[in-house]
Amino acid sequence: MQKYKYRLGALAAAGLLAGGLSVGSASAADLGGDCCADLEERVAELEATTARKGNRKVSLTVSGWVAEQVMWWDDGVEQNAYVTGVGATLSSHFKFTGEAKINSDVSAGYVLHLEVRTSDPLVGQTQATDEAGNGVAVFQSFWYLKSNTLGKFSVGQQSHAADNTAILVDGSGSLVQANWVMFEGRQFFTRNNGAFNGRQWSDYGHCWTISAGIGGDCNGNTNNVVRYDTPSFGGFSASASWGEDDMWAVAARYAGEFVGFKLAAAAAYSESNDISLFAAGIPGQDISYFQAGAYIQHVATGLFVYGAYGRENVDGIVLPVGIEDNPDHWYVKAGIRQRWTPLGHTVLYGEYGRHNDQLSPVAIGAGVTSAELNRWGVGVVQEIDAAAMSVWLKYRQFEGEENFGAVSVDLDKLHMVTFGALISF
Repeated sequence: MQKYKYRLGALAAAGLLAGGLSVGSASAADLGGDCCADLEERVAELEATTARKGNRKVSLTVSGWVAEQVMWWDDGVEQNAYVTGVGATLSSHFKFTGEAKINSDVSAGYVLHLEVRTSDPLVGQTQATDEAGNGVAVFQSFWYLKSNTLGKFSVGQQSHAADNTAILVDGSGSLVQANWVMFEGRQFFTRNNGAFNGRQWSDYGHCWTISAGIGGDCNGNTNNVVRYDTPSFGGFSASASWGEDDMWAVAARYAGEFVGFKLAAAAAYSESNDISLFAAGIPGQDISYFQAGAYIQHVATGLFVYGAYGRENVDGIVLPVGIEDNPDHWYVKAGIRQRWTPLGHTVLYGEYGRHNDQLSPVAIGAGVTSAELNRWGVGVVQEIDAAAMSVWLKYRQFEGEENFGAVSVDLDKLHMVTFGALISF
């Protein structure tokens, strides 16, 4: 009986409903009746329906979100509607995090972050393919040591110092729905006067750093790296990271509030050596990327402006004569964040982005010498505080032109209307 009392007490202390998990039938178990006849069976039932940690020294927290949406699109010839996720790196996911105190200043911890990608619009979704990129992927897996006075040191698969630097300063509440990365529609095939031309929208937003046409945040991926983050001093902080095959990055950030305004700004520089672009048939090395982002919001009115800029230096790759080896891109979003209903804040925004000469090997191989991709959109996000939820409706348009020497050809426009929701846990 002492053993049973101890096990039941431990279960209660852990909390049968921790993390919002339901204990199902176990919560209705009748512990009355015959004193001890089926106590072992009932304890086992409680244990099977409880989220537990492996020991008493390291905490365990389970968190994440589920995000899905419906996207209607029109490429000028064909129309359809897809049910999709929101794209890799923003996908539905669950994260296990934990930490243990070593002393009053130093702690150790871990993060295990798994993404559940459903019909991923960032991977393979085209006019002919509505289901693409389904599966579970390890997004982050690392341990860390953290000192309040000395900073944080971490090792494993994680965001390097420059990952998402310009994106994460966006405090509008519309980061998932609208940022400078090309999520929805990026792999849709482009048309000239209604006819497919063999290229995709991603071929005009190509990032050499990771050899993918994502438009912005050109080194935006998790890597196996060693990373160091300083403590924050007066709102300022810095990071540095290094990964195998000589990939390194540094970043600086600031966040603060003054005279009724919230301000956040960040900049980062990264460099990758000995990159293999064998799929493109182009051996490359020494690709660098600079990015910067800033966000300002008037607290009283909720009016905000966010902007981001990025530029790659691909001098290490031998490109055909006349092809821009320092392509750049920028993005701006403005709107208002205000609490007009008891549900939570409402965010209204408009966005515009431009990608200059971000040509992929496919576009270069087709004889394209330069190109301009423009995208703009509007949207509304409604936060529902009681459910830790956001619901959105947005419109986005892709348009642009490609040049073959002195000959300019317009690309047919792509229209997208998306309705979706995200709920955190």
